[in-house]
This record gives sequence, structure tokens and C-alpha cells, in this order.
Amino acid sequence: MSEDYEITRFLTPNYCEKKEKIDNYNTLKNYNNKVYSGMKIGGKHYWNYNQGKWVEVKKSPNKWKFTFNSIKTRNHLAPINTGANNQTKYHWYIIAEQFAEKIDANSYITTMKGEKFKLGHKRPYWRTYDYNYPEQKQLKDRLIEILEDILEKLKSK
Repeated sequence: MSEDYEITRFLTPNYCEKKEKIDNYNTLKNYNNKVYSGMKIGGKHYWNYNQGKWVEVKKSPNKWKFTFNSIKTRNHLAPINTGANNQTKYHWYIIAEQFAEKIDANSYITTMKGEKFKLGHKRPYWRTYDYNYPEQKQLKDRLIEILEDILEKLKSK
């Protein structure tokens, strides 16, 4: 068949790129000898956390406990038919630095940067998070593994 009649010739590059993203999202991938699905390594999300509520309690001179609640929304619409099903839940562990600069009596410019680690997830039809099933690595073990890896990397710097 001639190149002139290939279907891809009639599709826009943008369509082909979107189709590739959709097909690639749910395929199994390999990273450091571990199999995963979802967004490819290096992919980015841009989220808006409008009307977020941050509550903190001072526990010692240099320690605070905090809770943050917000509905996060995408800055751009997700590609059609990609991503997790509605009602899927995720459990993350976040290690971050927060920089704050007071600009008046009631306001601060705040920046937070860090890393987040997936501890587990719960599909809509599961009874509980994956780490609660006996054949899976348990929550405590996952968290210890993450923290030990962070400490090892920090000590080697």
C-alpha cells in the first residue's frame, strides 16, 4: 500500500500524539525493574488548589502538626479515557520544604517543594487499600522503606 493511503497521513499530528498518550497510559511499564502502569516517568500534572484550608498546631518550639484540605483541579483537561476510575483513592507520603515570607500582618507568600511517595491505592470495587491485603507489602513496611531510602540518599550527599 502506498504511503499516500495510510490512515496516519490523514490524521493530524495532534490527534496521533493524543491517541499515543491514551494508549500508553494504561499499558504496563518498567522502571528500575519494577512494573507499573499510569503516567510515564517524566510526565507532569499541573493542579490548582483553590480555596484550600491549612490548619496547624504548634507541638514544640520547632514542630507543627498540620492538615490541609482542598479539592484539587487540573489546570488543563485530562485526555479522554485516561487515568484512574472515579472513586479511586490514593494514599501519599509527602516530604517537603515550605518557604514563607511575611508580606503584611495577615498574609504570607508561601512556596512548598518536595517529593511525594505513593503508599497505596484503593480501586472503587476494593474493600480497602492495597497495603491491607495479606499478599501485599504492608503500610508500615512501605513507609519504612521510603524513609530509609531518603536517609541513605541524604547521608551520601
